[in-house]
Amino acid sequence: MNHYETLFIIKPTLTEEEIKSQVERVKSIIANQNGELLATQDMGMRKLAYEIDKQNRGYYTVVYYTAPADAISELERQLRYNEEILRFMTVKYSNKKEIAQYKKMVDAVSKSSSSEDTTKKASEATEASESAE
Repeated sequence: MNHYETLFIIKPTLTEEEIKSQVERVKSIIANQNGELLATQDMGMRKLAYEIDKQNRGYYTVVYYTAPADAISELERQLRYNEEILRFMTVKYSNKKEIAQYKKMVDAVSKSSSSEDTTKKASEATEASESAE
């Protein structure tokens, strides 16, 4: 199994639920191709360097995973046909040095997403206690 990172940009005109469904769709494609999802980093809405399909902004997401080599062609084929995806890029990490750096990135993303979840839960608990009073 090889280590991969796929960055994709979703159209900004979609609702929050539609964006989440597009991210879940990519995750399911990876899972269906016998891949193992390691981490997902939602980078949020950002300004594009240049206009793509008359869009100046896009929702960036990075997915870190391990998968067999033939899974990438299927993933990229489905991303290419998805009209809601503006652009995508897949990077393969192959030598030991690259894989060590890859694991550091995955750990950093995992830690930041778990700390964000903890912060969200804490703020929700605070809001709930304030509204109860």
